[in-house]
Amino acid sequence: MQIRRIHHIAVISTDYERSKAFYIGILGFTLKSEVFRAERDSWMGDLALNGEYILELFSFPNPPARPTGPEAVGLRHLAFEVDDVEGSIAELTAKGVRCEEVRIDPHTGRRMAFFFDPDGLPLEVYEA
Repeated sequence: MQIRRIHHIAVISTDYERSKAFYIGILGFTLKSEVFRAERDSWMGDLALNGEYILELFSFPNPPARPTGPEAVGLRHLAFEVDDVEGSIAELTAKGVRCEEVRIDPHTGRRMAFFFDPDGLPLEVYEA
């Protein structure tokens, strides 16, 4: 098997419209397509970032909560590469997004910081 690249990342939200507004309005994704799947009472939206990556955003009735913080089993977090971590965190904070303080990755010496989507899912900005 030869993996060429990551095709998509899937996120389940508790409030589809709220999460869609966050990923589009705050993080700058664009909506490529969306469909309501009546048989599952579920929305599915395909979101693009700079025309390159796809984030599948789902809603399901009463999804279980994430059991703990980033150290729960499963996908730990999604990281976005940025040129200016401090500026990105300042912009997110100004938009009401919960953010942690900027810190230095001890392995690379690069700046990084975590922030959270409307459901508290951990996201990260990482210095290019």
